[in-house]
Amino acid sequence: MDFLPLPDSAARQLIDSATVFDEYRRVRGQARTYSGGMYWKRQGEYEYLVKTHADGRQRRVGARSTETEATHSEFTRRKLEVEARLRSLRSALAESERLNKALKVGRVPAAVLGVLQAIEDAGLGEHFVVVGTHALYAFETAAGVRIVQGALATQDVDLLWDARKRVRFITDLGKLDVSMLQVLQRADRTFRRKEGQNETAINARGFEVDFLRRQPEADNPHPFRFSDDEDDLWPVQAVRAFVLTTARRFDHVVVSATGRMALMRTIAPAAFVEFKRWMAAEAPKREAMKRRRDLRQADIVQNLIDQGLLPAN
Repeated sequence: MDFLPLPDSAARQLIDSATVFDEYRRVRGQARTYSGGMYWKRQGEYEYLVKTHADGRQRRVGARSTETEATHSEFTRRKLEVEARLRSLRSALAESERLNKALKVGRVPAAVLGVLQAIEDAGLGEHFVVVGTHALYAFETAAGVRIVQGALATQDVDLLWDARKRVRFITDLGKLDVSMLQVLQRADRTFRRKEGQNETAINARGFEVDFLRRQPEADNPHPFRFSDDEDDLWPVQAVRAFVLTTARRFDHVVVSATGRMALMRTIAPAAFVEFKRWMAAEAPKREAMKRRRDLRQADIVQNLIDQGLLPAN
């Protein structure tokens, strides 16, 4: 067998912890809406409501009136409610992560989970999807199984950048005033751009993050550097990446051996199978050993689909 079911205790804990994690993410998103605050400012005879933001920006809402007083009261009430719920969920999340570790719920490499969380925390999650071997961690978690380690072994993670959203990405990254490499360094300060491979970041333990993109179309520039920082990364064109860019998405919580959780955004299982079969049979200049692994991975995921453990489309 290429996979085995999770023990019952671990499977139950996975369901419970995923529920806590999903609610924590939802409420955390709400909390961003209520970041900053509101206060009244007087200017001569004029008094008006001001909305402040976490980055220091301020916006005038309007003159003091019944309507703006109601806006202020509602904002204050909801901010307190959301922050209280977030504190409670943060505590529940810490307990869930402790139990995840104790019951050996997950095994995603800590480096992978750290990178995913750093990108998500930066608000850039929707711009990248995990493609390649590491997508198997999302599939096995969703299916409640353990895939044999031999099919998973790899020392790099491939992140496909969605060039179709280039303008929005530039805007989102610009708000952070950091480079993409610096986002990765929030997960591990030892990440550096790899010498001679501008698409790759490598840390002090040799773990690599490769950034891929589809072939340029229309007005998509190529080559493209993520930011103006000279040390930043340049996503490389990948063969047939347009298929992955347009493939149906599959998002699922994944768990590391330490119990920590993150959202992995990847492609649908069926799309993974189709692409891996193409890699095994038709990809140019593909090493024989990698072709065999591609075919094995495709067979494993197809088996999970056939058994109804993963969606068929």
